[in-house]
Amino acid sequence: MINSVRNTVLAIANKNNYGYIAPQDFNLYAQQAQMDMFEDYFYQYNSWIVKQNQRVSGTGYADIVKSLVEVIDSFSVTKGLLKQGNNMYYLPEDYYYINKVNFYPNFIVSGTNNMNTVVNQVGDSNSTFITSGVLPGQIIINTTAGSTYKGFSAYVVSVDSQTQLTLSTNILPVATPAAASGNTFSIFTTNGIVEAERVNQNKIFYLNNSPLTAPSTGYPAYVLGGATSSITGVSTTGKLGNSISMYPSTLTTEGSIITEYVRYPLPPNWTYATVLAGGAPVFNSAAADYQDFELPLSDEPGIVAKICQYIGIEIRESDVYQFGQAEIAEDNQTQG
Repeated sequence: MINSVRNTVLAIANKNNYGYIAPQDFNLYAQQAQMDMFEDYFYQYNSWIVKQNQRVSGTGYADIVKSLVEVIDSFSVTKGLLKQGNNMYYLPEDYYYINKVNFYPNFIVSGTNNMNTVVNQVGDSNSTFITSGVLPGQIIINTTAGSTYKGFSAYVVSVDSQTQLTLSTNILPVATPAAASGNTFSIFTTNGIVEAERVNQNKIFYLNNSPLTAPSTGYPAYVLGGATSSITGVSTTGKLGNSISMYPSTLTTEGSIITEYVRYPLPPNWTYATVLAGGAPVFNSAAADYQDFELPLSDEPGIVAKICQYIGIEIRESDVYQFGQAEIAEDNQTQG
């Protein structure tokens, strides 16, 4: 979709042959336009829920709420939280909205991925998966210190042997001679999962000071804390999200705190091949850093309109800006 959007934007902006937009500028505008559209889904969702409660929304193909939920759910992620000292955990750097924080109380086994050579498998020469009670459907968490995979989770698809598992998703790198050790994991049963309640700093103080209301493993709670820029021993390329503190403070088992959250969309990146001097860049979707828009194809006109607004300001062309503004206004009127 991103190449189609760029071609459309250039066609609109290229009035009098001075509306060319550099790929770097286009990518910046594309990222901002996608974020605007993404956040608008939540406002639309709220608006249509109100209409649904007032019995003025439709059903079937006219069920707008369902279509909005499907788009938002496409950004839903389940991930184990990185632990940094005692009962403090860090939220993922790409989180937009925390849906749930769950505590998995039933730890089964941990190990090291040191012998598998196939993607989506775990091989541990020292494990006894069958004897330990590992079963399909249980959750496995990457707990490798310093790994970009740390915190990623998957489900056990099959227990192939005492030393090998097949997973639903690749969360552990294949064990090669160069990386045969250090890829650790923990497995938890999905039985008895408990959702932690979010409370504020003032409330947790009073809860902890009463034996009747203090959080327990059966009724855990968490407090949202401040932001951080690094975690000791964990490799990261960007700023990490806020931290949370889990209560009771004994909830310190690595991999036992797992969040369900809505992530930000990945920044779109229109990539191109190098061309001769004076020539136009050629779209290259095979580039390693290529990233298309993550929004539905139906959002293409809205993305084009928003990018045109930004470009109209850059090239000081009121016609381009007004075109984008008119398209957005018409779209808002249709949705309303």
